[in-house]
Amino acid sequence: MSAPVFLSDAAADARPGDVIAVTGDEARHAVTVQRRAPGETVDVVDGAGRRARGVIAETSADQMRVRVESVSSDDDPEVVLVQALAKGGRDEQAVEAAIELGATRIVPWAASRCIVQWRGAKADKARGRWQSLVVAATKQSRRALVATVDPQVSSAELARLVRDAVARGERVLVLHESATAGLATLAWDGSAPTVWLVVGPEGGISDGELAALTDAGAEAVVLGPHVLRASTAGPAALAALAVARGTWPGADGSDDQADGGLR
Repeated sequence: MSAPVFLSDAAADARPGDVIAVTGDEARHAVTVQRRAPGETVDVVDGAGRRARGVIAETSADQMRVRVESVSSDDDPEVVLVQALAKGGRDEQAVEAAIELGATRIVPWAASRCIVQWRGAKADKARGRWQSLVVAATKQSRRALVATVDPQVSSAELARLVRDAVARGERVLVLHESATAGLATLAWDGSAPTVWLVVGPEGGISDGELAALTDAGAEAVVLGPHVLRASTAGPAALAALAVARGTWPGADGSDDQADGGLR
């Protein structure tokens, strides 16, 4: 059974037998809100993939001390979600679900057809909101890696990011209903360690944007027979990608699900 997750830099260099402290808001949430008590098993993660599992030794109002029993590093394959800004909180829903499904980096995209716009101070506030959602979803899904949220990019900036990513040997997939290649049918040989998924706004990716992205080396792919909302396209693609690449436990036909994805 997986254990509840709490964030602390102390997990970074923890060793079995150490007693590490979770402090501040994390400790108050664990002790006061969740009422965690000595003897319970918890995971303390550093946000960079390091996980220290142990038993709560003692608690106070603003501290939880954990005796470490084992340490490990999560081996999450790198998946970048480029999420176009969307109205009605649908972009936030997409980000939250994407983290639960394994995204390791989020890039907010101000596509030409985006109704929502981040400008000035609003941009910093909105990006901070996305980062808060990332942290909450990380803990909810009990991951050890907290994904980064980049500053928003324009379509021209995204094309440059795509060109650089492809030059590094990464694979960039643009979800588009006019594509003929199906995401689930793509061949994977392990040569592209990082995969990018680009999701457009409610109005769709413009012909000019699609051309710029494919000229930069991206591949246009279709996810399925139906057109999905901005809130569901990215998460659905992440799930399909994990199965297609065999990066989920059991995706290769095995029944080994016991470790909850730790390896």
